[in-house]
Amino acid sequence: MSHKLLLPNKYKMIGWILLIPSTILGLYLSFNNFNGFDITVKTFAIFSDESLGKSQFLAFTKADLTNTLVGVLFIIGALMVSFSKEKNEDEFIANLRLSSLLWAVLVNYFLLLIGFLFVYDLAFINVMMYNMFTVLIIFIIRFNYILYKNNKMVSDEK
Repeated sequence: MSHKLLLPNKYKMIGWILLIPSTILGLYLSFNNFNGFDITVKTFAIFSDESLGKSQFLAFTKADLTNTLVGVLFIIGALMVSFSKEKNEDEFIANLRLSSLLWAVLVNYFLLLIGFLFVYDLAFINVMMYNMFTVLIIFIIRFNYILYKNNKMVSDEK
């Protein structure tokens, strides 16, 4: 993976600061049927399809932005954590980053395939919603786990 595409290391901490609270807030909203804080504002939408109203293109609409803000903060935080350089970015780290990304994509699509086969109706919308985030989550978990395991093995050898 090219180092040119990675953010400087200082963005990893900013990413964690965004990722952890947005994950907690997202889980809170998820367990409360996405009812939580009411941040309803009039906002611009490329496409809006109100439940019992009409579809609108390139129009202003009233919307609750709570889920939008949590999702945006989660994605930005996860991208910062995932694609920030390590303090000692070397060829091993680059290879680990690439293999973790490949592994995350494969596991993500395996889980999506299971969802396609065994989840139906409105529950499938939840599968698709969570699926948006699983590649980054799986990547972060696997990359940091292997990195931790490797650092522990190196420190045990000393």
